[in-house]
Amino acid sequence: MKIGIISDSHDNLPLIRKAVHYLNDEWPVDAVFHAGDYVAPFAVRELADLRAPFYGVFGNNDGERAGIRKVLPQIQQPPLRIELGGRIIVVTHDQAELTEADTAGADIVVCGHTHNPEVSRNGFLLVNPGELGAWLTGASTLAVVDLENLDARIVTLADA
Repeated sequence: MKIGIISDSHDNLPLIRKAVHYLNDEWPVDAVFHAGDYVAPFAVRELADLRAPFYGVFGNNDGERAGIRKVLPQIQQPPLRIELGGRIIVVTHDQAELTEADTAGADIVVCGHTHNPEVSRNGFLLVNPGELGAWLTGASTLAVVDLENLDARIVTLADA
């Protein structure tokens, strides 16, 4: 089972569309997680075109939360804890806000906020896909994780 992970899309419609195409057609995934900072409901509408089940949390730049939830009601306050493919996945926007209790027993922790991609292991697999929106770093990135072997790959959309 493979999951796609995105974060910090920040209303960049062309890159959100490119990510949806990538996760639907180029490297189809079984689920998609978004670690927050969609920003506005019109950008969230693009994510509704994902074919895989979608899970998401709010970030610090999501001001119109009621409008966002009208489009995708499954977006919630972090942290989100879910079991999928036999793995416990915890999703938040800002990793610094997680407690030890939040990550207890987690196989994967997904975060965003820094806009910098990171994959590391420290008791769990930490995946920050970087920024989809490419406003801060100039690079549009996402991550794909194989839940069976906990292998994570950062994908730069210009290279996809």
